[in-house]
Formats: sequence, structure tokens, C-alpha cells
Amino acid sequence: MADQSRYAKDFPVSWEELHRNGRALAWRLVDKGPWKGVIAITRGGLVPAAIVARELEIRLIDTICVVSYDHKNQSDVKITKGVTGDGEGWLVVDDLVDTGKTMRAVRAMLPKAHVAAIYAKPAGRPLVDTYITEVSQDTWIHFPWDLEPQFAQPIAGNRPRA
Repeated sequence: MADQSRYAKDFPVSWEELHRNGRALAWRLVDKGPWKGVIAITRGGLVPAAIVARELEIRLIDTICVVSYDHKNQSDVKITKGVTGDGEGWLVVDDLVDTGKTMRAVRAMLPKAHVAAIYAKPAGRPLVDTYITEVSQDTWIHFPWDLEPQFAQPIAGNRPRA
């Protein structure tokens, strides 16, 4: 992600909401298998992949370890751990497809895999086969592992007064 200041909207996601959406993703995927296993895209895809694997009763879980951004800046995609094969029969799970930069690298590595994400933004949406919620490109999603309870300014309080 680029500098957070360019995002007009904040979308905080609770643990309960993430779990509910992970289960909803599993519902969409249950009849698309059978799957050899799940491949989580680290780090964001680890929790969603665990939820999906549990719901689909999949015991074989692997990871593709990717470094492409931190909470402030996006950089070039670096695969620090890959997987073998072309992805046939495998389910790849991530939390979010944003610009599509990471997913392009994963798709190049695993062209036959089924790719799923909980959230999809318009720029990355064409790169996933299954997703649950589309959010606007100018929305910053705050995942529960990046949050702690704190005061939240009312929405109307963030808008300039006329």
C-alpha cells in the first residue's frame, strides 16, 4: 500500500467479521473442490486460510511467503518462499487483493490454482476466482491483527463543515 493518507475511507474488520467472512468464503468454495490443499499467502492470508481449511476439512496447508508492503509503503514483490507445481487442484487464499501486484506474482507461479480472497478492490478483482466483499480502491482495510481497542471519531466528525 502506498501512504495511508491517500485513502479516503477506513474499513475496520473485527475478528468476528473476519471469521464470518472466512466461513462465507468456504461456503462459496465447498462445491468447487476437491482440493489437494490450501496455500496461504503470508502473512495476511494465514488466518483466512486457517478458517477456510477448517471449514472445508482440509489438513494440508502450505504457504507462499511474499513481501510487498508494510503498513506505509508498497515495494516490489519478493517471493521469499514458494511452492512447487503449477497449482492444479490447490486453493490459494489471501485476505485481500488490492492492486493485484502480489496476486500477479502468485498467478505466474501457480497458473492452475483457484485463487480466493475475502476482500477485493477493483484493480485486483480480475485476479481472483472467488471473493466475498468488494471495497473501493480508496479504502484502507484495518485487519484485526493490526488493531487494538481505542476511541473512534464519529464519521460526521471527520468531515469538513460547510
